[in-house]
Amino acid sequence: MPDSSITHRKVEHVEIARKKHVQFTEKTPGFSEMEIEYLSLPEIDAEKIQTKTQFLGHSFSFPYMVSSMTGGHAQLSKINQDIARACEQMGIGMGLGSTRAAIEKPATFSSFDVRKHAPHIFLACNLGVSQLKGYSTSRIQKLVNDLQCDALILHTNAAQEIVQKEGTPQFAGCINEIQRIATQLKQPVIVKEVGNGLSPSVVKLLEKTKVSAIDIAGAGGTSWTAIESMRGSMDNKELGEKYWNVGIPTIPALIGARKQTKKPLIGSGGVRSGQDMLKCMVVGASLTASAIPILAMQDKKGVNGIVSRLNPSAMSSARECSSRGRKK
Repeated sequence: MPDSSITHRKVEHVEIARKKHVQFTEKTPGFSEMEIEYLSLPEIDAEKIQTKTQFLGHSFSFPYMVSSMTGGHAQLSKINQDIARACEQMGIGMGLGSTRAAIEKPATFSSFDVRKHAPHIFLACNLGVSQLKGYSTSRIQKLVNDLQCDALILHTNAAQEIVQKEGTPQFAGCINEIQRIATQLKQPVIVKEVGNGLSPSVVKLLEKTKVSAIDIAGAGGTSWTAIESMRGSMDNKELGEKYWNVGIPTIPALIGARKQTKKPLIGSGGVRSGQDMLKCMVVGASLTASAIPILAMQDKKGVNGIVSRLNPSAMSSARECSSRGRKK
């Protein structure tokens, strides 16, 4: 596949995500169906609520990171730079979009190179599991080091790869490849879905590997099969529409995952508020994440828009009125 097709695809993804309706239409993440115990006497003062947390040895001002989104083209550089600056201001983490482009086309490296804009944040680069066989551990290690990342995200996205017109739905042996990288890489490895959810059986497989954390990325937020259906041929479009709503919603996915692993979990997929974050943590997440709301605010107001969207007081308020806010 020509390098140019990778970079062009990245631009298409962002344009579609910004301008089209690409959310799940027949499923919700499960937040509205879940109630947390409401405490009218929480026995704690609001100013005493602590949202700081530790994840993989790094400090976060509240349990949230911006999910992997984009990069791989010069016109996408500002998006990543704005997100990095906002994360630095807020004291939270950031995942880069698939950095495969930086390997296949080194000229795109600068679109991912954000460390100078965010010297203190937890930063993770990102590769697809179905492409791991094509890269030696040393090549991946160089990528992580060059981008000065604290971790590597390996995304698994079977439904997206099947629908994507340039997709590589070759997943045989991927668990062994995940284990290879997780064992040999110097930095922690996180395995994540892209928005269709990880089933308990998959989490059970990952529990046996050396990966450091798992992002369940449940269904109910952005549908990447929908995005791929909008940029493909008629065949891709029809297939994408059939798979638009496939997957395990976020809350059920987290509950199922927690039963299968003791590894730290990230709750993502349709996270839109402090209450959503709190609900993820109640059912077992150590951290939460989202992407599309951040992209939307960056498009409208840049760094300031992202910072205004990432208001930790929303989570503090949710904790104040729930059993999660009570002193232990």
